[in-house]
This record gives sequence, C-alpha cells and structure tokens, in this order.
Amino acid sequence: MTDPATDPAEPLLAERLARAITLGGPIPVSQFMGAANAHYYATRDPLGAAGDFTTAPEISQMFGELIGAWAADLWTRAGRPAVAWVELGPGRGTLGADALRVMARAGLTPPVHLVETSPTLRRAQTERMPGATFHDSPETLPADVPLLVVANEFFDALPIRQLVRRGATWHERLVACQDTLFLPVAGKEVPRTIIPAHLADAPPGSIIETSPAGVAVMAGLAARVTAQGGAVLAIDYGYEGPAVGDTLQAVRAHAFANPFEAPGEQDLTAHVDFATLALVARASGAAVAGPVGQGAFLTALGIDARAAALGDRVAPDRARLVEEMGELFKVLSIRHADWPEPVGFA
Repeated sequence: MTDPATDPAEPLLAERLARAITLGGPIPVSQFMGAANAHYYATRDPLGAAGDFTTAPEISQMFGELIGAWAADLWTRAGRPAVAWVELGPGRGTLGADALRVMARAGLTPPVHLVETSPTLRRAQTERMPGATFHDSPETLPADVPLLVVANEFFDALPIRQLVRRGATWHERLVACQDTLFLPVAGKEVPRTIIPAHLADAPPGSIIETSPAGVAVMAGLAARVTAQGGAVLAIDYGYEGPAVGDTLQAVRAHAFANPFEAPGEQDLTAHVDFATLALVARASGAAVAGPVGQGAFLTALGIDARAAALGDRVAPDRARLVEEMGELFKVLSIRHADWPEPVGFA
C-alpha cells in the first residue's frame, strides 16, 4: 500500500482537497488546516535555514538546558520519584537532548517518550535521543508513572475552528475553492449560545477562534498528571482569551504567506488561547501556574547566569532568544496538586 503523503504517483494535496470540496462542498477551516499540516510535517524537516522556520531550541542550547533545569528542580523537590520524560512535537530533538544532558547532571535519567508522527523528524530525534519510545498520540503514554511533559510550539499547529460574524449572526468559517484556488467563506449560521457573551456583539467581520483539538489534548494531559503525578510545560505564542481576531498564518522560507495557498507546502499555525487551556486543566483537577511571558520565565530560570557561564560568545544568543520570543510567547505549567510550585512562575 502506498502512502498518499509521499507517493509521487498520488495527486498533490491541493488537488485532493480541491476534488473533495468540488464534490462535497466547502470544508471547515479546521479540516483544511488539519489536512495541510498532516501532509506538511509528514514530508519534510521544516526547521533551520533550509526549512521554513526556526524555533528557540535551534537558536541556542540555553533554551533546552533551562527546560532541563526546570524539570530537574521540580523532580528533586517532589522527592525524586520515578518519572518519564515526554515531549509533544519534539522537532529535531534538540530541546530534548539539551534538557536531558542537564537532567542527567542532577541524577535524573528518565525513559524518553516522544509524541511524533513525522517519519523524517523521528529519524532526527532518534539520532539525538537514542532509545526513545515513539507515540502517534498522547493516549498511549505510560500510565504507571508521573510524567514530565514539555510541549514547545505544539499547540499552535493543532487545527482551529473559526467563527465569523456576518451582519447580526455568527457563521462557521469554511474553505471553498475554484480549481485549486482556496478561499475562506462564511458557512451555516451557528447558535448564538456558543459565542462567549462578551464577544457576541463584536463588529461584523470579527472572527473567533477555538481549538477543539488543543482542548482535547490538554484535558487528557491534565487528567494524566492529576491521576499519575507530574507536570506539563506548554510553551507557545498566544493570548489569554477568548478574544476576537484572525491569527491563522502560514510561514514558508522564513516569510509569511497566504495560509490558503499551497496547502501542505507551508506551515500553518494559530495563536494559542492559554486562558482556555488553563481552564480545561483546572476542570480536570490539575494545579495551574501562569501563563507568564517566555522572556520572564527564562530570566527567572537563570538565563543571564547561564549565558555568563558559557562566555561572551553566547551573549548574542541570549539577547536574541529573549528578544525574538518576547511577551507574545507564553509559558503555562500544569501539575499534580501535590507537586511543588514550579520555578519561573513567581
């Protein structure tokens, strides 16, 4: 059986989506985004100068090292229990390798579990973290030990649902096409009761975004740490909503692009609603710290001292790391109620 994501004999994703829309009508933005990103990540290494974007771990080793220090500190103050290290969407494995090196110095050498579906990225992760166990989804993670989970720029790539106001009513935002030209359109009216009360009378043209996939992942992880112990560290760019705004964006060759062009050939992301993730985690019984700005989080963990220890050659890395991430990037910690308050959130 061939893989339609990689088999050159198969039609391009754009052609398959166009055919599906022509036969069945416009599809939700969430379906379009999900299909596009599934193909995109399955068929390439998107990181680095030759790729489409760069993440903080690729800028400087200090990022992963400080995450490792966060994990080791939390583990030590929790009594040094048996734990598993988990990453969601680990990229090339750079963050994990840097974090595990620091954790080992503190005596923490946990088994590694990686939630990753891309064959290309799995190969890169195996080189940096030999012996890792791979999972297609968080549902198959170990259920018998506390979990130390890191999700760095993971939630932003999960599919979002968009609702758009037209006149006095709200509608599902769909994706239509003409040939292989994709464009957003307003679909069926949605019940006003699903719109947050403070946003219901937003001006016509306003867009509200939700991420059912992100909510489901966070609910599952929070239930895990509530039952098993451990913590989840979510790092992403986002806001504290619900709020109005169209944040769906595409990046290709390190530049912004039209998110409705070339599906499957560019990275699609949307800003993360951290307030909703925190609400979902609390509803599952987890304790929540944050969100805080990533710059403040890294500073509290000691990025200045680490940069000084590494020498002047990494000072520009430190400045670039904090400056480029800025306050747009936020950090949220979800933990078992009996585990200590994590550092970096005071």
